[in-house]
Amino acid sequence: MITEQIPEAMKARMAAGLSPKLSQRRREPMVELHPVDAERHGIDEHDLVRVMTPQGQSVFRAATSDAQRRGEIFVPIHWTDRQSNAGRTGLLPRALVDPYSPSVSARGAAAFWTRLQELGWTQGRNLIADSRSADGQIDRLPALMADVIARGAGVIVTRGTPATIAAKNATTTIPIVFASMSDPIGTGVVASLAHPEGNLTGLSLESTQDLSGKWLEVLQETVPKLSTIAVIADLNSSPFPRKLIQYLEPAAQKRGLKLRVIDVRDSRALISAFTQARRQAQAALVLGDPLTITHRDEVTKLAASNRLPVMYPFLPFMDSGGLMAYGPDPVVLFRRAAEYVDKILKGARPADLPIEQPTQFRLVVNLKTAKALGLTIPESILLRADEVIR
Repeated sequence: MITEQIPEAMKARMAAGLSPKLSQRRREPMVELHPVDAERHGIDEHDLVRVMTPQGQSVFRAATSDAQRRGEIFVPIHWTDRQSNAGRTGLLPRALVDPYSPSVSARGAAAFWTRLQELGWTQGRNLIADSRSADGQIDRLPALMADVIARGAGVIVTRGTPATIAAKNATTTIPIVFASMSDPIGTGVVASLAHPEGNLTGLSLESTQDLSGKWLEVLQETVPKLSTIAVIADLNSSPFPRKLIQYLEPAAQKRGLKLRVIDVRDSRALISAFTQARRQAQAALVLGDPLTITHRDEVTKLAASNRLPVMYPFLPFMDSGGLMAYGPDPVVLFRRAAEYVDKILKGARPADLPIEQPTQFRLVVNLKTAKALGLTIPESILLRADEVIR
């Protein structure tokens, strides 16, 4: 083995607290070092330059000795988890920041990690991955962003408009990939879908304006004598709910329906919101925002106790016993986000990766919930459903 040929070099490096790993290309000792630790080992962090190895890996190269200046020693990032004080090594740390609770993104996140592994990225081998959740408290997002940046994140992946805006406000240099967000142009996140510019790219839910009519169509076809629909949302969570309402209003008028918008600012207001919805409407549409999604168990229970048929725009509500949901498939979105990350890790710039819009949507119907509500789901809806929970 190569390590046996340079025992003294290995001993010296181990005594200095460095890794004795060897470069497979030049058979030179490979030092694993993060820039924040460079000074401690007598290396100026400004002498560390990110380069691509012949294997296509993004690493730091040191330029502090003749051998290093010749490019004979590659220096990958060494990152220390300050919470566990456990040293972990990888080539490019990245972070997934989500405004919702971890369980909300479970399917999407699992698909994300799986796709990254399919593309050749393995945790602890050539990638360090870390996740952060705001648990529905969007005011925590700036601090979470500051934390992952301080830990040396090389790519930040976000879900939702609040998290993406927080990431944009936190950095203009670290690449940001949003797995989903609404209206990236209207919110000022990017200037163009085709040419994002800056350090952000990802998947936009802007096409949800086309979904507003579908939500109303399915509710009207399902609920007999439907005339009024309550729209429940935290209108201040992001521009997303208000913009959806702008799309819903003309679609409702076209169908002869009235909307009653109920603004919910915190979880304590959910009970009164559903009580008001039961009195003023025959059905409801709960828009997806950090508050309603994080408290989706309570939302679906309140819908059941008030015997109110509810349509949801995001599929995680169905895991909590929701009646119906129609929206983009999070598995598809997160897998695509992983492909964006893969391209960036291989050298692509976010500005050169056009923002995409979802093309695959799923209609899910829960017959158990319908039966409890005394509601018969029409055969026409069941035939169009991608999944029927029985």
